[in-house]
Parts: sequence; C-alpha cells; structure tokens
Amino acid sequence: MTTRILSLALATTALAGAANAADLRMSWWGGDSRHEATQAALEVCGEKHGHTISPEFTGWSGHFEKVATQIAGGTEADIMQINWPWLPIFSKNGDGFADLRELSDTIDLSQWSDAQLEAGSVGGTLNGLLVSTTGRLFVFNTTTWEEAGLELPTTWDELIAAGPVFAETLGEEYYPMEAIGLDAALIVTLYGTQKTGKSLIDAETNQINWTVEEMTDAIEFYQSLVDNHVILPWRDQLASGVQALHENPKWTNGEIAGTYQWDSTYFKISDPLAEGEEIEYVGLLDLDGQQTPGIYRKASMVFSISANSDNQQAAAEVLNCLLNEPEGVAAMGSARGVPASKAALEQLQSEDAIAPEQADAQAKILEAEGPAIHPFMEHPDVRSAMQDNLEAFAYGQIDAATAADEMLYAIEEVLTDNFDS
Repeated sequence: MTTRILSLALATTALAGAANAADLRMSWWGGDSRHEATQAALEVCGEKHGHTISPEFTGWSGHFEKVATQIAGGTEADIMQINWPWLPIFSKNGDGFADLRELSDTIDLSQWSDAQLEAGSVGGTLNGLLVSTTGRLFVFNTTTWEEAGLELPTTWDELIAAGPVFAETLGEEYYPMEAIGLDAALIVTLYGTQKTGKSLIDAETNQINWTVEEMTDAIEFYQSLVDNHVILPWRDQLASGVQALHENPKWTNGEIAGTYQWDSTYFKISDPLAEGEEIEYVGLLDLDGQQTPGIYRKASMVFSISANSDNQQAAAEVLNCLLNEPEGVAAMGSARGVPASKAALEQLQSEDAIAPEQADAQAKILEAEGPAIHPFMEHPDVRSAMQDNLEAFAYGQIDAATAADEMLYAIEEVLTDNFDS
C-alpha cells in the first residue's frame, strides 16, 4: 500500500513538472567566452527546473537595433540581457518589461541592495536585475613606463609631463595613452565632471548641467593631451586601420602605454599583450582643484523578462538560477564581470573563481566617488553627438566652442524628445 502511494506521488510530481515545463528563449550579446558560459548555464538551469531555453546571441554591434526591432514587434526573447542605459528607452514608463517584484516568490531579490534594485527600476517598477557593476579606470603598461624611467601617474599633471619624456627617451612613436571615439568622449566627461563637480546630465532632473563654456574647456583639455604627446592623435590612430584597442599592435607591443577602460575588460585588453608586457589598473587621476574624483560607475547590464512572455514564471525560475543558484552561478562564472548578486559573489570568491585583477579593479570602482550617471549618457544619439563632434574637432573641421555647442544642442534634443511631456 505504501509503495502504491509513493508511486502515485512520484507520478503526480512528474506530471506536474511536465505541465510546468516551458520552451523559453534568452538573448544576449558578448564574446566567445560569454557565449560558452551562458549556454552552459542555460543547460544546467533548464535541466534543474525542467525548461528548455533556446539561446540567441550576437556580438555587441547591432544588438541594440535587433532588440529594438523585436520589442517593437512583440517578438523579443523571454529573458534578455539588456544594457542598463536601454531601460528608459525600451520602458519609458516602467511597463516595457515584466515587473520582477511580482515574481519575488521565485526570484530572491534579497541578494541585491536597495540601491542596486533602484538602478534596475524605471518609474518605481523593477525592470531588470543588475548582473554586475562596472566603471572606468586608468590602465597603464607598467613595462613601458618603467622603460621610460617613470612611475605610474596619479595626477593629470604627471600624465601630461610624461608625454615629452616618452618621445625623448623611447621615441616619437611611444605615447602614454590613447583615446579616440568613446574613450575620448569619456575623457572629456571625466575632466569636466572633476572640474565642475557636476555630471553632464543630471540624473534626477534630466537636464544638462554644463554650460557651453564648461564643455569647451573640457574639449580644450583633451586637445592639450594631444598637443603634449600624451595621446596618439585621432587621425593617426584611424590611419592605422585598427580602432579596437585589443587589436591594435601599438597597444600589444607597448607603444601605447595607457588607456581609460571599463574594469571588466581586463582580460580582453591584457590577453593580446606581447610577452613581457604587463598592465595595471590604477585609481582615477587627480585634477588640481577638482570638485570630485568623478567616477563613471554604472550597472554594466541587467537581466530582464519580457512583458510579452507567456511563461514569466518559468523565465523567473531560470533567471534566479542564472544569478543566485549554485549550478547557474558556477557555469556562468565571471563571464559578465564580478557578480552583483551577494550569493553569486560569495560562491565565486569561495571557489577562487574571480581573478585578483578583477577583484582589485572592482574594489577601486566601488570605493570611488562621483555624481550619479544618467542612463542617457549612453543613449546612442548622445554618444553620437559626443563622438562625432569630437572627431570633427580632432580633424580641425570645427573649433572647440562649435563642437561644444553642437554637442549640447544635440543632447538637449534627445532629452526633450524623451522626457518633456
């Protein structure tokens, strides 16, 4: 009798599991290591919870456009890796993604701080869970700096003074740093934030904080780095035909000896280095009279669930497994940086699965100070306004004041289109 009851109970449980099984999709961008880790995590989480998850992954280029098209047509994946600045773009009123608080019986939200949950919210609705936190730090090639007979800089003045020394002791082809494109835009942003004590876009009011004069000053500071042989000129770097830092032979052989990068890119930029070349993340450079260190810190990305998903409960089980449960955490590792989930962080630390370089850089990011970053600092049109006008300035097509005016005008248009009623 007991055996019959047990058999019936097991059969009922199996049927319930089958009834709850779901066919899900998950989309993300990344490189090969992230693709492999995520697919492994989806496999173990799917097996654990009885779901099948089809992976949909791409590189970074074009992923925003792909997700935008899918969301517009209601064909997006059940689970999505979403760039943090995209949240207010795809969910202006907080209803573009599922409210994860409504799934808190399945997702252990206690693994994130209130501030982290707020960062993933739009209009008070929890649209995404932080996968990790990232920020920009200076990175220097210690080998080249030693060859130049210099200590690594801690201030902008020391960096600027190093330019002529590099040219004289190592040769005109050696530079202390590089910065074009986004890197150049963020150098301008950092300097202006340090000097004024204000972020370019106010995170609370959605208004521009800087005057044209303040932006002009920041652009002219960038030019001073070029003039003092600190930064390889924009034109010269583009002439090489290689824009990606980790693919640039001048970086890999140590001719370019510094950069301003995300803490999460350590292995991406260190792995290609030639034998004998070593790099080190340092803190932010201090500006004489600065109002703030000006850390550019943000959620690197979030995991969201589609508002259109017919299987939100099943998606929540997989999401919780990826971010909080031992099987998913072990498979995912640090493929997306140092995890924000306390459970995941503790597990990976106990397993020595986070490289010391990653942990050290992450600590510098979390300890640094600066005003809050507005998500629209990474809006495609805002980035384009910064980078395109900086490039035109770098090529001598416009002066600094014109570049500043054009930038702020374009950014104001984006903010008006998205936040004015």
